[in-house]
Amino acid sequence: MPLTIARSSGQVGRLIQRFRLEQGLTQTQLAQLAGQRQEMISKIETGQGGVKLSTLFDVLAALGLEMTLEPRSQSSTADIEDIF
Repeated sequence: MPLTIARSSGQVGRLIQRFRLEQGLTQTQLAQLAGQRQEMISKIETGQGGVKLSTLFDVLAALGLEMTLEPRSQSSTADIEDIF
């Protein structure tokens, strides 16, 4: 799987949505797998604030994803937007 870069909550949310849809899951199904409510999945996918890290990790685990952190590259945010 290619490396995917996200630098904002909105980008993380769009990625989670993309992976959810690729797996053929509804927000409700993902919420059940992650032990969350559908409203929380919607909140994450739309990039809203106030999401606990533990909740985000529950959702990532339910999708079979993990987070990798590394120093930020020198490319601009506009360059990253082109990826999506």
